[in-house]
Amino acid sequence: MEEKNTANEMPDLEVLFELADLFKVFGDSTRIRIMFTISDNEMSVLNIAESLNMEQSTISHQLRVLRQNKLVRVRRDGKQIYYSLDDDHVKKIIEMGLDHVLE
Repeated sequence: MEEKNTANEMPDLEVLFELADLFKVFGDSTRIRIMFTISDNEMSVLNIAESLNMEQSTISHQLRVLRQNKLVRVRRDGKQIYYSLDDDHVKKIIEMGLDHVLE
């Protein structure tokens, strides 16, 4: 099992770069809107696009970025593909950021 760093220990530089890259993904309002939309239930690209009043191609592109960064997962049901947040950590990051902004 990997040990977590205490507050006084600086993580490896590589880990800090990965963390910075993760926050860059959160730096796009379209991706935040998508993650917020699927935070409580999985949805198809069409449903996400309709919900956000955006083009399916835009949603698909952003979902690809989110998948590459392990923030969303995919479930295939026949030809239909559904997207949801990858895990509770992603939802917590969104909730904590929202709490901070609303504070």
